Amino acid sequence: MGTTIKNKNILISGASIAGPALAFWLIKYGFNVTVVEKTPILREGGYRVDVRGIAVDVAERMDLMNKIRESGTAMKGSSFINSSGKRLVSMADPNMFGMRQAKDSEIMRGDLSNILYEATKNDATYIFNDSISDMVQTAENVHVTFKSGMSKHFDLVVGADGLHSNVRNITFGEGKNFIQNFGYSFAIFTIPNFFELDHWELLYMAEARVMNVFSTGGNREAKALFMFASDKTDYNNRDIEGQKKLLYARYKDDGGDILKIMNCLADTPDFYFDSISQVHMDSLSRGRIVLLGDAGYCPSPAAGQGTSLALVGAYTLAGELASAAGHYQIAFSRYEKTMGEFIAKNQQLITGMEQMFPKSKKQLWLQTNAVRLMLRLPWKEKILKSMYKKGQQKVDAAANAITLKNYDIN
Repeated sequence: MGTTIKNKNILISGASIAGPALAFWLIKYGFNVTVVEKTPILREGGYRVDVRGIAVDVAERMDLMNKIRESGTAMKGSSFINSSGKRLVSMADPNMFGMRQAKDSEIMRGDLSNILYEATKNDATYIFNDSISDMVQTAENVHVTFKSGMSKHFDLVVGADGLHSNVRNITFGEGKNFIQNFGYSFAIFTIPNFFELDHWELLYMAEARVMNVFSTGGNREAKALFMFASDKTDYNNRDIEGQKKLLYARYKDDGGDILKIMNCLADTPDFYFDSISQVHMDSLSRGRIVLLGDAGYCPSPAAGQGTSLALVGAYTLAGELASAAGHYQIAFSRYEKTMGEFIAKNQQLITGMEQMFPKSKKQLWLQTNAVRLMLRLPWKEKILKSMYKKGQQKVDAAANAITLKNYDIN
C-alpha cells in the first residue's frame, strides 16, 4: 500500500466539533476537504461544553476564541432544588461545578459547531443528509461508497463521527469492542423556560439520579439534562421512543416540577440520549483511515473534556499530516504518540463519578444539608475554595497535559 498522499483529497465523516475543526487546519495547509454529515442540516442545541486549557490556545490560533467567548453561556450561578422546584441552596458562582480557569469558556455545543462551520463552509465541501456505507482501501486511495449511491476516491478518510462512529465500525469492527460503558446514562432536551431562569442553573439530586436545568439568558428556552444509573443493556441507541420511555420511568415518580419536565418529552423539538461511556483503541488508524475526537478517544460527558480533546486532536492531526509531506503513516504515528498522554489524563477525570449520585435517601439528605449548613458559615468562601481546589487542580492538569507543536509550514 502506498505511503503518500498524492492528490491531498481528504474525507471527514462528522460535522459536529472535531470534523469542522480538522477541516479548518487542513484547508490552511492546502488540503482539499470534504465533510459528510448524516443529518439534513447542521445539528443545533445539545449540552454545554467547555473549551479549556490548551484547547483555548488552539482556538486562539484559529482566531475564533473571541467569538466563542461572545457566544458563551455566561452562567451566573446555581441553586439546589427539591422535586417541587423549591430552591434549597443557591450559589452565585458560575465556576462552582465547572472548575474552569479564567481563560476557559463554556458554550453550547450547537453554537460552537456553528462557529466552526461558518469558518470553513466556503473552503470545504459539506455534504449533508448522507453517510459512508462502505470503504475499500487500495494502494493509492480509499474508495468510498455513500448511502446515497454516490462513490468517490479519497487519499485519506477521517472518522470524526462520535461515540458510535460509523467509520470506526466499518474499519475496526463493532463499537462494543472499544466502548467502555460505566453503567450510567444521560439525556438532554429543550423545555419551556417555566422556571424563568436567566444565566442560571438548577440542580436536583435523588437516589442514583440527578437533573440539571439551565437557561443561557432572558426569555430563551431552557435545557434539561439528566444523568442516572442504568443497566448497560437498558436501551437501543436507535430507538428514540424507547429512550424517552426509559427516562420517563426513572423520574416520573419524583412528581412536582420533575414530572412537569417529564411531560415535555413528547413535544420537545430535540432529544438526545446516550450512555456514559469511553472509547479505548489500541490504534487510532488502519491504513489510510484514522479516528479523531470521540470516535477514537471519547472521555465521556462526565469527564467534560470531549470538546477540548477534539480541538487539540484536530490541530495535531492536521499539523502532522502537513509536516510529514504527504507520508500519512508517519503523520498518523506522530499524531497518536503526541496525543497519548493527553488522552489518558483526560479520560482519567471520570474516576469517582459515582460520588455524583447519592446511593440512599440518607446520603442525599446528608449531602444537601451539609451544603446548606456550609453556606451559612462566615468562612464559607474559604471552605468552598478548599473543597474545589483539589478537583480544579486535577482538571486543569489534564486540560494542559500537552505542549502544542508549532507547525509553521509554508
